[in-house]
Amino acid sequence: MWPVKIDSLVPHAYPVLLDVRNRAIVVVGGGAVAARKARGLLEAGATRVRCVALEFCDELPSAVERVSARYGPDYLDGAALVFAATDRPEVNEAVVRDAHARNLLVNRADADEDEPGDFATPARLRQGEVVVTVSAGSPALSAAIRDRLAERFEPRWREMAGAMRELRSMVKASEQSIEERRQILRELAGQEAFAALEQGGVEGLRRWLLERHPELNHA
Repeated sequence: MWPVKIDSLVPHAYPVLLDVRNRAIVVVGGGAVAARKARGLLEAGATRVRCVALEFCDELPSAVERVSARYGPDYLDGAALVFAATDRPEVNEAVVRDAHARNLLVNRADADEDEPGDFATPARLRQGEVVVTVSAGSPALSAAIRDRLAERFEPRWREMAGAMRELRSMVKASEQSIEERRQILRELAGQEAFAALEQGGVEGLRRWLLERHPELNHA
């Protein structure tokens, strides 16, 4: 049986959403845990994921590069991010040590007080441009909270996030001050903006925004 998950070993974690596109990522392991890590990376846009293991489970995504070999430190060369996801604590420990020796951030799937990883992967809910993550000290509790949030998720949030992605460039290109631009973006998260989006779609929201801020016509 594996020890307690790493979530409990990151009591002072700093949350961040990392762009993993075009980053070389190494997952050591070929079982169900490694497959889950690889799948999550691919869903987040990763295009260069490599798994190192002697055997690979059927659940491992086909887009992942497979290296059929016993783990060795050289397999971490050139990596930007590392995942230690085997069912052997001594191998995971070696992966963590080797990653730290190369100043690489590493996630360890099993917990260890002496050789812990640097970050945990929280439970995640993705709806279009909206990404909600939950870390609660227990993977089971994190997933339960995420699922409850999913039940309460409003589709209009997803629609607004997509619309704001289109309109944000127009706001950023304006000659307004940073604070003025921030205020405009705050208005886009308000109830009037939601109503404009529901009534007229993205173009209706754009017209609403330009009526309030005609100076954006020059952006």
